[in-house]
Amino acid sequence: MDIPIKKRHPIARYKYHLLGGALLVALLAYLLIASAGPRRLRHAADKLTIAEARRGKFMEYLDIEGVVQPRLTVKLNTLEGGSVERIVAEDGSLLEAGDTILVLANPELSRLIEDERDELAKQKINYREKQIQMERKTSGLKRQALETLYKLERLTKQHALDREEYRIGIQSKAQFEVASDEYAFNRENARLLLEELKHDSLLNLIQADLMRGDFTREEKRFERGRARLDNLVVRAPVGGQLSFVSVIPGERVAAGTNIGELKIIDQVKVSAKISEYYIDRVTVGLPATVTYQGEKFPLKIIRVNPEIKERQFDIDLLFTATPPENTRVGKNYRVQIELGQPEDALVIDRGIFFQSTGGRWIFTLDASGAKARKTNISIGRQNPRQYEILEGLRPGDRVIVSGYAAFGDAEEIILE
Repeated sequence: MDIPIKKRHPIARYKYHLLGGALLVALLAYLLIASAGPRRLRHAADKLTIAEARRGKFMEYLDIEGVVQPRLTVKLNTLEGGSVERIVAEDGSLLEAGDTILVLANPELSRLIEDERDELAKQKINYREKQIQMERKTSGLKRQALETLYKLERLTKQHALDREEYRIGIQSKAQFEVASDEYAFNRENARLLLEELKHDSLLNLIQADLMRGDFTREEKRFERGRARLDNLVVRAPVGGQLSFVSVIPGERVAAGTNIGELKIIDQVKVSAKISEYYIDRVTVGLPATVTYQGEKFPLKIIRVNPEIKERQFDIDLLFTATPPENTRVGKNYRVQIELGQPEDALVIDRGIFFQSTGGRWIFTLDASGAKARKTNISIGRQNPRQYEILEGLRPGDRVIVSGYAAFGDAEEIILE
């Protein structure tokens, strides 16, 4: 017997096709909605660094590395040219003022000084001979003056005697007049002779002074030449530590050649490099501190070199009190330079997210802490520990401050 076959409803007949189509449409709709919405990325929460925006004291300062250097470094230069005969002091030696560093040899200079010594000896003999001649001449002039005065005294007495004889009538008037004329002549002649002897004596004194001056100049010239020989020995001008000697035995050096450096280690400074970003804010006199073994040591900036090299500039700082123990040349310290006074501000911890966003935006967590979305922010001042937030965040907001390199172009992070 035939079994009647019931006709199925078209929907039942194609229900799997319709179900598959509905799922396909739903998937397409989901993808469309997903593509139109924010790009999401799932990320492990324990691999992120999360900080909280908070109100607090913000102080702008720099945290840089400084190296201890001598406050003064003296360049060592040769005063005379020559070849290096021997090097006495080694690199790193502690020297006192006047200690020998190296010795130069200059045969030409030595011969020149020997010739000047011989010339000075000849000048000395010549000067002594002229001096003896002057003394003899002076002695003769004195003897001549004595004889003239003696003769004038005799003539004066004779004239007085002639006057008395004339008065008592022993001599005639004519005889007395002849004697008076002769006396007057001899008296005037004696006066002129004494005046001439006086001028000759003054001239001898002047000549003697000139001779002594010439000889003194010759002696000084020789002493200067002999000092040049002393300059062949390069000595430490001050006490300090010899950094290096840049010449070797036998090397020929000219006068004025730099052959090394001497560091004065009694006083030290701290030298550091700072980003050019702070060139207008770092000035001489700014305070700074060094923290060593839990204790702070104050410093101040004493020099700012405005020349920019490799996007940095140099500064020097000086301890304003006793420096830390065992401070020595070459030691490194972390230096904090204060750029202002503490102020109330909204701050977040410093993080490497800044490298990706430039401080223009940040990922902010929602209230549940399960999601983080991009939030536009404005960052003001900064220090090595904090950023000052001007706009975009409120106290209590939590943000991701670790790096964003793994996030790509995601706009929403799902924390797992």
